[in-house]
Amino acid sequence: MPTLPRTTPNPAPPGTEVHVFASRFGARTWWGALKFLMGTPAVWRQVSRAPGAYGATLRAKPLSRTYWTLSAWESPTALGEFARAGVHSPVSRNLSGQMRESRFLGRQVSSDELPLDWDDAIRRLA
Repeated sequence: MPTLPRTTPNPAPPGTEVHVFASRFGARTWWGALKFLMGTPAVWRQVSRAPGAYGATLRAKPLSRTYWTLSAWESPTALGEFARAGVHSPVSRNLSGQMRESRFLGRQVSSDELPLDWDDAIRRLA
């Protein structure tokens, strides 16, 4: 599972400001890496239907037990509502003890900059 294709449930209106969110997770153990992968399909279905989601993708390096997410949202509020709703909340709670490190980055960009560049996101999270 190197990179999941970008899901774009609701295209962002041209020329609008969007909230971009990037994350990096490192699993402590192979069990933690497996649990992350097992939770991915349900969370992926949730984000594909989430109100205010403009797009999301996930990159995985399972052999190094490292995962990145990259998403665009109507607002920080829309992202927060997604994170607290559906399967994302219990999945992330259950994974918290399995992670050796997590990094998060949120910023505002113009919708004209979408889709986001993976190399830039990974550099910013380093």
